[in-house]
Amino acid sequence: MAELHIIGGGMAGSEAAWQAAEAGTQVVLHEMRPEVGTFAHRTGNLAEMVCTNSFRSDDDTENAVGLLHWEMRAAGSLIMEMADAHRLPAGGALAVDRDPFAEAVTARLRAHPNIRIETGEITALPDQPAIIATGPLTSGKLAEAIAAETGQTSLAFFDAIAPIVHADTIDMDIAWAQSRYDKGETEEEQKAYLNCPMTRDQYEAFIDALLAADKTEFREGETAQYFDGCLPIEVMAERGRETLRHGPMKPVGLTNPHDPTVKPWAVVQLRRDNALGTLYNIVGFQTKMKYGAQTDVFRMIPGLQDASFARLGGIHRNTFINSPTLIDDQLRLRSRPHIRFAGQITGVEGYVESAAMGLLAGRLAAAELAGTPRPTAPADSAMGALVHHITGGAEAKTFQPMNVNFGLFRPVEGLKQGRRGRRDRYRAYTDRAKAAWLDWLGHRAAAE
Repeated sequence: MAELHIIGGGMAGSEAAWQAAEAGTQVVLHEMRPEVGTFAHRTGNLAEMVCTNSFRSDDDTENAVGLLHWEMRAAGSLIMEMADAHRLPAGGALAVDRDPFAEAVTARLRAHPNIRIETGEITALPDQPAIIATGPLTSGKLAEAIAAETGQTSLAFFDAIAPIVHADTIDMDIAWAQSRYDKGETEEEQKAYLNCPMTRDQYEAFIDALLAADKTEFREGETAQYFDGCLPIEVMAERGRETLRHGPMKPVGLTNPHDPTVKPWAVVQLRRDNALGTLYNIVGFQTKMKYGAQTDVFRMIPGLQDASFARLGGIHRNTFINSPTLIDDQLRLRSRPHIRFAGQITGVEGYVESAAMGLLAGRLAAAELAGTPRPTAPADSAMGALVHHITGGAEAKTFQPMNVNFGLFRPVEGLKQGRRGRRDRYRAYTDRAKAAWLDWLGHRAAAE
């Protein structure tokens, strides 16, 4: 059997390698780090988390990303197994201790008898069966090779990274521990977030400073397009002074034990970033402010006035292809069908969605190499809804990265529409998706 070459060792490439290897395929996994670094990565580990440490909601009954978690677990996902093994308290979200998680993924892939890992940059499209999973930070030379093959330039938007704070520099006489609405099954989960309250005057002063701060400038002729789910806070503030207060700084579902009779005007939340609880990231505070401005502005937050930062925020280019015109529902490049694409480069957004596309690409490639090709993921599954969106459901002229969401699902007939029927509708989506996914995997009866 021919080897399968996988280019890129992020979430998608790691999952693709695992799935193909588990199916008996000989895999060569190429990762350019540590020989060639990127702005966002710090290590040479596979599946390194470069932005948030959250896989978002783990609710598989009423949340689309939680459903995607469920489908991946049912398919033996390495990424989900290691995320579960290195889980941190985060209310209803799946947050991960990022360094041990990446180290564990790397160790499992290195130990697999069907996987060989090679480091170094790949600069041309391969002639052998391959999956390109280079993610948002695809190297310049490979991006040029992709553009030359497809006859059009890659689309691009910008991702921003949130800062991380040393826990022992957070003033707990001002901040308090509580998950929004006390969400979580255990007391630890119900207190998974730290909250910093703001009065109206403090909020207004913060917005003024945020808008006036020095920002990263783009090169001449370069226009920034941002993914709406990862907007820099200053971009949100520019859309209206109340935007942040109704977004990541919303004060609902929280009670300040230091002053329980006064409702904060706004609240900044911090989520644990490692198992030791020594690091916290500021939730939703992706930024393009310059480093000096960040420390000044973020120390205006009550409770963070003496904060020390383990990492400041930043911004990086995110490259993706126009998938609706370039790849088929098997994730194959139409002009070179021996090459598949997976992960964020296809126009899905988020760790989970990226890993999911890697899972699917790895399984489809392995089946094809074994001479037993399989249909793509069923349309009613979360996996299939994503694939349909990026390979034809989205409008090519306005194609932008997308998280999984129930708006991508085929409606269930006979259910009440609108807000009142939403819970029943979402449960119907998840029930239908789980049945379709288990049928596709071929082990529905065993699971039941």
